[in-house]
Formats: sequence, structure tokens, C-alpha cells
Amino acid sequence: MDRIALEKGRVVLSREGRDRGRYFIVLDVLDETRVLLADGISHTLLHPKKKNIKHVRAKPVRMDLTQRFPSGHLQDSDLRTFLESQGFGLEKPLCKED
Repeated sequence: MDRIALEKGRVVLSREGRDRGRYFIVLDVLDETRVLLADGISHTLLHPKKKNIKHVRAKPVRMDLTQRFPSGHLQDSDLRTFLESQGFGLEKPLCKED
């Protein structure tokens, strides 16, 4: 079975940590063991999450980060819209609801 490459724009599922079960987009591959992730909600473009590649599972969906966006550049709302359009939206709220 071939592994899906971790590359810029790849959608990944977090398998460990507080964000387990959440979907993110890879913004950058830092080295052989770490990637920078953002989802536009809890981890924004200004404050991405560093995560060990052992703790994520790549999905066969990729966002083209070089495309022309309506605002002229990539925004958090673009990440959220893409994840939701591909069926990777939030399944549970970020905090406990009363």
C-alpha cells in the first residue's frame, strides 16, 4: 500500500493530542518529522500548529495553495470553506456547550 505524501495543501487527520479527530491543511513541511498545520478556526494562518508527522494521517484530498483567491491571498476563511466543501468540517464543537 502506497503512503500519501505530506505536502503543502494536503488535508490531514490529527490522530493524537487535544485536537485528535480534527482535520487540518498542511501549510509547510518543516523537516522529516514536523509539519505546520492550520484549519482556520483553532489554528489560524498566523498561529499554525507544529505537529509530528507520526501523529497525522494524510487524506487523498489536496488544496491548491497557489490558486487565485477572491481576496487576493489565502485567508482562514478559505481554509474553512475548503475543508467544509470536501466534507471535513467540524463534527463536534470546540468547547463544551451548556
